[in-house]
Amino acid sequence: MSWLRIIVVLVRAMFRDRGELAAENLALRQQLAVLSEQAKRPRLRAGDRVLWVLLLRIWAGWRSCLVIVQPETVVRWHARGFKLFWRWKSRPSMGGRPTIELEIRKLIRRMSRENPSWGVPRIQSELALLGHTVAEATVRKYRVRHRRPPSQTWRTFLDNHVRDIVAVDFFTVPTATFRLLFAFVVLRHDRRMVVHFNVTAHPTAVWTAQQIVEAFPYDDAPRFMIRDRDGTYGRVFQDRVKCMDIEQVVTAPRSPWQNPFIEPLIGSIRRECLDHVIVLNERHLRRILRSYFEYFHHSRTHLSLDRNSPVPREIEPPARGRVIAIPQGGGLHHRYRRAA
Repeated sequence: MSWLRIIVVLVRAMFRDRGELAAENLALRQQLAVLSEQAKRPRLRAGDRVLWVLLLRIWAGWRSCLVIVQPETVVRWHARGFKLFWRWKSRPSMGGRPTIELEIRKLIRRMSRENPSWGVPRIQSELALLGHTVAEATVRKYRVRHRRPPSQTWRTFLDNHVRDIVAVDFFTVPTATFRLLFAFVVLRHDRRMVVHFNVTAHPTAVWTAQQIVEAFPYDDAPRFMIRDRDGTYGRVFQDRVKCMDIEQVVTAPRSPWQNPFIEPLIGSIRRECLDHVIVLNERHLRRILRSYFEYFHHSRTHLSLDRNSPVPREIEPPARGRVIAIPQGGGLHHRYRRAA
């Protein structure tokens, strides 16, 4: 029954005789009783519930005319409305404690994630130095909680030791007369610097040991050296390295991936240089490698070095002038700079 029809019925009831109203009420109740026994439970809308809640509050005899619902249902509707009313009345206002900015929350999580050993006061102090004044409770709420005791990551562990690690290896180069030359390189892991290289046609343990001495003539020998199981690293080489207080780390047989920095270096030498030239002799190969390593150290970019070269290059903004190309490696590569 629509609201308009209900209003019309109420208006008509105001001008009718009491006996006639009682008879009509009895007839309507009888029909509702029959319908309630035969039809399924009707679905009431929100407006119907509001009507019965209002009747509960203003009419003492509301229970006497209930047919399609139970009194407990109307009481439950009233309690639900009471709860919704006070929820609306108690809704949060614009005042109160201000919210923490998203940037500060992200910064707290970042600091706690990148520094697992830092506590709340340390993070709070770092935030204060960055111009953010926050309470300890705020830092404690938004910092990352670690399930296990804090420990450094493998990346941090390697970064703390990479300056004390070098790798050595040989690679072969054919000449124009079909001879094989052996190139020996010593690579530092921290900045991918080739600290020494040499070429020979007959590598021996004595010759290789002398290369290590020439690579580290002063008191700057590394702590660890990674090498493979080549027979050239014989007893003389091992004794010389031991006297220099260098610990050798020998890779497993046929496992070049265990020497992950120098193997890509040799691949780059071949792809970017040696595959494009014909080597004549040892002197020629030394000159080619010297030219390539000059380009490799000062110009060639590396992803692992934040897209910079082993000897860091300065960023040149467009304001410095137009871009010019400088040939390197005999014209195989170019370095680009801005001309003032």
